[in-house]
Amino acid sequence: MDSDHEKCSDHEESGDERGTRLSRHMSESSIAETEDDDDHVDRNIDLGPQFTLKEQLEKDKDDESLRRWKEQLLGSVDINSVGETLEPEVKFLSLAIKSAGRDDIILPVPETGNPNGLWFTLKEGSRYSLAFTFQVNHNIVSGLKYTNTVWKTGIKVDSTKEMIGTFSPQAEPYTHEMPEEITPSGLFARGAYSAKTKFVDDDKKSYLDISYTFDIRKEWL
Repeated sequence: MDSDHEKCSDHEESGDERGTRLSRHMSESSIAETEDDDDHVDRNIDLGPQFTLKEQLEKDKDDESLRRWKEQLLGSVDINSVGETLEPEVKFLSLAIKSAGRDDIILPVPETGNPNGLWFTLKEGSRYSLAFTFQVNHNIVSGLKYTNTVWKTGIKVDSTKEMIGTFSPQAEPYTHEMPEEITPSGLFARGAYSAKTKFVDDDKKSYLDISYTFDIRKEWL
């Protein structure tokens, strides 16, 4: 996806070009993310008309190679269950904190609002990763991106952005694990932190936007 593709005829399209035809959402923000790609930047990209998943599947149905590619992308999606909804629905179900040698900490994601009080505690100097479980319904969500910002005593100490990918609706939830991190250690690293986590797609539509607090301590709780 990182290289430019030559223009092809209708019967010689690459997989990436077929993806563009299947979903209008595939924009530049999912292809090339830069350090200046902040939430307030408006790329003013013309994404073209939007289609329901059923309409997208009906398009080019006589093109055998495109039909097979769509089936590969969508897997076992029950077309009768997706309805005629244009907008995808992404519902985040839980956050897991994974660290070698101990059981995962499973935290339900509040359906509305933010977690009350301290959400979790991390051990200083420990390796851990976060894994989000989420459900996709109705339509394809394209260019799902994770952003996370952390503050300590009002000072920003960390900012993370990661492109998660494109997901089709399915009955089973998806689980995406973030890259492993190491918590800071030492007297000044311990204490309370505040954080804000967001998931948005290529259209800048937000599916999760929560603020919460967590602690770094000498030991796991």
